[in-house]
Amino acid sequence: MTQPPSDADIKAGLASAGYICNDRIALTLFLARALEKPVLVEGPPGVGKTELARASAQYFGRDLIRLQCYEGLDEAKALYEWKYGKQLLYTQVLKDKLGELLRGTDNLAEAMERLYQVDDLFYSRRFLEPRPLLQALTAEQGTVLLIDEIDKADQEFESFLLEMLADYQVSIPELGTLQATTRPLVLLTSNNTRELSDALKRRCLHLFIPFPDAELERRILASRVPGIREQLRRQLVAFVQEVRTLDLKKQPAISETIDWARTLVLLHAEALAPELVTDTLNVLLKHEEDIRTVQDQLRQLFSRLFKG
Repeated sequence: MTQPPSDADIKAGLASAGYICNDRIALTLFLARALEKPVLVEGPPGVGKTELARASAQYFGRDLIRLQCYEGLDEAKALYEWKYGKQLLYTQVLKDKLGELLRGTDNLAEAMERLYQVDDLFYSRRFLEPRPLLQALTAEQGTVLLIDEIDKADQEFESFLLEMLADYQVSIPELGTLQATTRPLVLLTSNNTRELSDALKRRCLHLFIPFPDAELERRILASRVPGIREQLRRQLVAFVQEVRTLDLKKQPAISETIDWARTLVLLHAEALAPELVTDTLNVLLKHEEDIRTVQDQLRQLFSRLFKG
């Protein structure tokens, strides 16, 4: 019997998929698999919450199914809807058969009863259009289900998810209760734009991913931007870590650190210089106000960080 992967195996496996993480992330995924519990992943935008789902799917050899949440998301878009066009087409094709079906009925009540005996055929699995939640539950090989930015969905939709997150099943009025063929690994992400309910949190393991410390961010850059020189990598990470301490509208995310590193490699940079930083800050920062804030303090930042 094959032993399930340990948290150390998972950490190494995620690294092989390009996701460099700390021990806590690997341990949480290990527990999620062992306990068959969803994981609520919180943290500021850009720290790798969505990327964790992608890397997990790659490592575990599962398909990734993503449900992007937004205000107004409802059951029809998330779980299923009926193929009304196909139902109508079948109705037209079978119109000539209605006469045979109703032959021998003497009144409307008998005709309705005869039709009632076959109407369930049009509300069977063959006429069901599965959406991400149902696709994840019915996949025979198991999937990684990413419910992305759950905090953007309405509280009503959050309540709708509770049955699935607790028992890996959903209720469809016409078909009854459908249980997961193979339980998916479920990751819910949140940027903390609103408070989530206690009921949802109770059903999940909790994982908070902060911005990485300098050592971890250097490892991430070494993995994702292998062409960067060590001196530049150290200077770049030190600069970004310092920028994140400033009062900015949006702190630079890990993905933006990677983009900036790739930009500097394309420019054949070997070390940071104030002029180079000024010319490329728009890659790292996304608001003009933030760019001006950093530019105003650029000399002090360089003096403090690289005075040696």
